[in-house]
Amino acid sequence: MKKFLLLLFIGVSCTQLWSQDVEKTSKVTNSNEDRNFRIPLIGEKAPSFTAESTNGTINFPEDYGHNWKILFSHPKDFTPVCSTEILELAHLQDQFDKLGVKLVVISTDRLDTHIQWKKALEMLKIDNREQVKIKFPLVDDENISVSKQYGMIHTETNSTRSVRGVFIIDPENTIQAIYFYPMNIGRNTDELVRMVTAIQISAKDKVLTPANWKEGKDVLVKIPPKKADDNASAELTGYYNPAWFLWYKKSN
Repeated sequence: MKKFLLLLFIGVSCTQLWSQDVEKTSKVTNSNEDRNFRIPLIGEKAPSFTAESTNGTINFPEDYGHNWKILFSHPKDFTPVCSTEILELAHLQDQFDKLGVKLVVISTDRLDTHIQWKKALEMLKIDNREQVKIKFPLVDDENISVSKQYGMIHTETNSTRSVRGVFIIDPENTIQAIYFYPMNIGRNTDELVRMVTAIQISAKDKVLTPANWKEGKDVLVKIPPKKADDNASAELTGYYNPAWFLWYKKSN
């Protein structure tokens, strides 16, 4: 009888310890899930979502067809940095249209706040420029579901507001570039145009772009072209190489 009671006591104690370990592990796991939202990576498909916007209901990225797309997140409406960013994007709309790029802007504010903010922004004149209409949608993500999908909630900064994220997505809905800025620093929209232009040229011509490359400048190639014969000039037409491992292709 004593032996039976001893075994029973050991069994109950082990069960309790195991339950405590499971509960502790579960809490840690849930805590990590709450704090860490995975960022979709370059080369992966852009996560799909349906949401309300100032342009009506959108299904992203499917509604935008075989176009390039930029998903642009910001922390909060009616704030100084965000206001300047949206106005800069609005002034660049024609340039993005020429590149075949569709813009979608998202934050964790409600749709009615987006509507009022958009109206206020369209009445402003800054940097000696005229008023501008905002054609791209401002998306309501009040429940932060999209921000979580795209890893835009960085909890050490803010658990309910998205940081300044940018996802450049190609016509096949594959993510080609990603970058994030802190909440207090505005993004360089000229760099956004430069990045899209570089990615498109790289994909079209199978070339690389060097540091600080701008449209119209020379590009790089991975493998130098073959010479026509052994007596060919050391410098091939349209190409030059400062070193054996560094080949440029002239832009014109």
